[in-house]
Amino acid sequence: MANIKSAKKRILVSKTRNERNKSIKSAVKTAIKKVEAAVAAKDKAAAEAALLAATSTIDKAAKKGVYHKNNAARKVSRLAKAVNTLA
Repeated sequence: MANIKSAKKRILVSKTRNERNKSIKSAVKTAIKKVEAAVAAKDKAAAEAALLAATSTIDKAAKKGVYHKNNAARKVSRLAKAVNTLA
């Protein structure tokens, strides 16, 4: 265990950020699964609505630094590609 005050603070801060990041990543994964489920069900309207929500969630995660912007862009691109394959 840390003895120095600043080291103790770093432990608390990193724990707090870890929990926040975990929550945000979980929300992103859930949003992605909703899009993929709608695509699998061949429901274009639901897929487009889910894509809009997922894109927003992913962009917010990237803005907060949970995901790198290129990683977020790749996730959005793959989801959009999957939705656009539906006719």
